[in-house]
Amino acid sequence: MKILVIDGQGGRLGRKLTESIRRACPGAVITAVGTNSIATSSMMNSNCADHLATGENAVIVACRSADIIVGPLGIATADALMGEISPAMANAVSSSTAYRVLIPMNLCSTYVAGVSGSSAAILEDALNHIRTICEKNEHDQRQ
Repeated sequence: MKILVIDGQGGRLGRKLTESIRRACPGAVITAVGTNSIATSSMMNSNCADHLATGENAVIVACRSADIIVGPLGIATADALMGEISPAMANAVSSSTAYRVLIPMNLCSTYVAGVSGSSAAILEDALNHIRTICEKNEHDQRQ
């Protein structure tokens, strides 16, 4: 299972995602792509990603081969994350054949209805969903 984690700005969410996904899906191949070098560096410091890259082209290329794309909701929205998500990046995420697990956040002049202040619960829900997908994939491969 190839899991792509995309994050920007300071990369805190991406780091937490790579660490949690590594624990939940130890056999997954995790690629972490930062929209900037600080985000990539933060995800690199987790020591959980198999591959790391930075920038627009890295997002576009990685979206082509990912089975699951994980990141904040903004990665599928042009000009999100304070302008770090280019239209080409958003298009690559949105048009990818990968399954997307997007973490809703009320940031950058965007309100996502139904999202409470409890980001820990949202993150846990996303990780449980990713774990279920990984387990189903492993089960299917054994048969």
